[in-house]
Amino acid sequence: MKLTAEISCYPLQDNYLDPILWFIDRLDSYENIERKTNAMATQVCGEYGDVMAMLATEMQAAHEKWGKAVFVCKFIGGELDLSHTQ
Repeated sequence: MKLTAEISCYPLQDNYLDPILWFIDRLDSYENIERKTNAMATQVCGEYGDVMAMLATEMQAAHEKWGKAVFVCKFIGGELDLSHTQ
């Protein structure tokens, strides 16, 4: 089953951009997961288990490296066209 997720990261520090860019770069290392980023959030799509495992791994890594951060995620079962614009 496919899963599409939208993730926003809000690091609780003055230098918030570095942790966000670091997180997005790490998401790109997963060849089996599609990623698109806009000014507000990052969307990912892939197999359900792969997406959830990636998020668990990378959110933990972000907290360990950068400290406190808020992650806001929305999930929809199925595969959405991440290149869609209207």
